[in-house]
Amino acid sequence: MNPEDINELFLRTLSGNYEDDAPWDAVAALRRMGTREVFDQAAAWCQSDVPLKRARGADVLAQLRKAPDCKVNAFSEESYALLTELVQEESHPRPLASAIAALGHLDNPSAVPMIANFHAHPNAEVRYDVAFALGCFPDEPRSVQVLVRLMRDADEDVRDWATFGVGVLGNSDSTEIREALFVALADADEDVSEEALVGLAKRKDRRIVPMLLAELEKQEVGVRVIEAAYLMLDMQREHEGWNAPDYAGALRDRFPHEIT
Repeated sequence: MNPEDINELFLRTLSGNYEDDAPWDAVAALRRMGTREVFDQAAAWCQSDVPLKRARGADVLAQLRKAPDCKVNAFSEESYALLTELVQEESHPRPLASAIAALGHLDNPSAVPMIANFHAHPNAEVRYDVAFALGCFPDEPRSVQVLVRLMRDADEDVRDWATFGVGVLGNSDSTEIREALFVALADADEDVSEEALVGLAKRKDRRIVPMLLAELEKQEVGVRVIEAAYLMLDMQREHEGWNAPDYAGALRDRFPHEIT
């Protein structure tokens, strides 16, 4: 692809609203290319006077040539240096949030303390990307500490991702983690409460058995409730051919003393 085409893709990343599909399709195309030319233009945009350009530069650097079968970003060390500098100097919420999220994608745990410093930022989008980025390092002690705190955030999306990071992505286990997840079971947001249910099932916390049975008996049973059920039953995946009553019956057989 020639420089004009690359520049056209970069310009497309500025179209519409930040979360629109069209600009993100352009970001994805640039990431897939992952060439030195793409890196250089993204790096230059990270130092632009335009906040959205800085954000899109960070978005592109987040996953250059990164694919499911390739866990290493192209130009990862150079990208890390640029993004940490952007995070340290940025004052606008949008590029700050993008740079924080990008640091999560780069898989360098050295970024955890820097990311964690923004957990109390007044902007919810920044706090959300803090939760996302720390969720990329779910068993780092500092990540766990901050994610547990963000599980009590005022914003439901922040709470959701923090609960997912601690409970589902992470393997750390402690009384503090379990109690935070147990409190989150009562969260007004269904996504948060179901992530907490899965997190406790992953840790085989028997206190959730009555609630899990109640969820399995509802007319509509979500995929996370099924996930929690099979995790409590020491299964690695869904049991082929089973539905909610099958899981409920197996749970009653396995945990008769937890049923009131």
